Amino acid sequence: MIPVILAGGSGTRLWPLSRGLYPKQFLPLAEKRTMLQATVERVVKVDGAEPPLIICNHEHRFLVGEQLQGIQVGSGGIILEPVGRNTAPAAVLASLLAVEGGGDPVILLLPADHVIRDEMAFAEAVAAGEKLAAAGSLLTFGIVPDLPETGYGYICKGKPLAEDSAFQVDRFVEKPDLATATRYLESGQYLWNSGMFMFKASVLLAEIEKFAPEILDSCRRAFAGRSMDLDFIRLAQDKFEACPSDSIDYAVMEKTDKAVVIPLDCGWSDVGSWRSLHEVSRSDANGNVINGDVLVKDVTNCYLRSESRLLAAVGLDDHVVVETADAVVVAPKGRSQDVKAIVEQLSKANRCEAKLHRRVYRPWGSYEGIDAADRFQVKRIIVKPGASLSLQMHHHRAEHWVVVRGTAKVTVGEKVLTVSENQSTYIPVGEKHRLENPGVIQLELIEIQTGSYLGEDDIVRFEDVYGRQGRSD
Repeated sequence: MIPVILAGGSGTRLWPLSRGLYPKQFLPLAEKRTMLQATVERVVKVDGAEPPLIICNHEHRFLVGEQLQGIQVGSGGIILEPVGRNTAPAAVLASLLAVEGGGDPVILLLPADHVIRDEMAFAEAVAAGEKLAAAGSLLTFGIVPDLPETGYGYICKGKPLAEDSAFQVDRFVEKPDLATATRYLESGQYLWNSGMFMFKASVLLAEIEKFAPEILDSCRRAFAGRSMDLDFIRLAQDKFEACPSDSIDYAVMEKTDKAVVIPLDCGWSDVGSWRSLHEVSRSDANGNVINGDVLVKDVTNCYLRSESRLLAAVGLDDHVVVETADAVVVAPKGRSQDVKAIVEQLSKANRCEAKLHRRVYRPWGSYEGIDAADRFQVKRIIVKPGASLSLQMHHHRAEHWVVVRGTAKVTVGEKVLTVSENQSTYIPVGEKHRLENPGVIQLELIEIQTGSYLGEDDIVRFEDVYGRQGRSD
């Protein structure tokens, strides 16, 4: 069995913590591990599971690699999607890779951003599902509902199978209104659609060819034109961009006669909003979930999170307040799904807050904007031990570097300098340069940029250990 973890979502409903270049699956929201790390560790414990295959956006490739390294788990490959095309193409790509060597394994397809509290119940359901999938079923897991949730799609159970723990799928239904969801709950016949699936690779490919041949054709072309980039599998971009975007539900599961559902009661949540994160987090005696530097007075049933400064709340009930270095969101918990609309406004206005945090992560470390005005900006740069930035130059800006912690190895033109704490160096406009951390502790420096244009795309790379020549990421 090959676990395939889908790590390409954007998590806009958890803005401002989740953003385009650092979405929720890479964040430690419900526990100390990130959601991706928790998902990986959950599936590698399942009997018979191979190393997981990860499918993600190319912009997140180094986050995935770093987080797998952080839990010391190797992957079975990391497929990079140049653009998002939903879950059906991802399932096809995983299946094409799985059958390439002549095998035909069962694939367990999972989103990277779910919380599952009862891992034993999950493992037992997967073991039961593997048998059904190996026999030719296209399997999904339906969450046993405990309230009339209107934010999920539902699955209606059909005829029970001999195993008595699985059912044929009668039909999939869209997100209902409250009255309909209440009827579903009372009937006992409906399950929440979890977005988790199991299938033999060959069966999925055959059903896709029957119901969505254009997806299969585009994925085959993109997969055939792939290239390797370090440990990453890069698809042919133009071929994959031509692929229709569709979910595995719509493309296959709603049309096939092989659909089977296993009811799953495992403390599941897709953590799709601040309200749902409040529900899966540990609260205090007043029903509050508090993270960071937060003071409260007469506050009940709230989710309060501070990332960079003191947050004080008085007289609130049933609200969400989340603060980051560059944004604050305040909303009634019942309307936390609507945060997505704010992100849409930010994106339409081309504001960087939709995609970037003030601290931006790179494979070598991170940088954080401190101050900026016309013709200058100041950044705090952190370089991990042993890491190196690319050999690069800028057409429009000069840079002054002041080391405040650790030791820097700096290449400027033909010179190689060692710059220690409280020392500085200068990079003229147009000069080739490189920054490295040769030490065993974190390197921190303050960078002052001056010039007529200070955008991140004013980078010309000549050499890069991360394979980013000619790229701005």
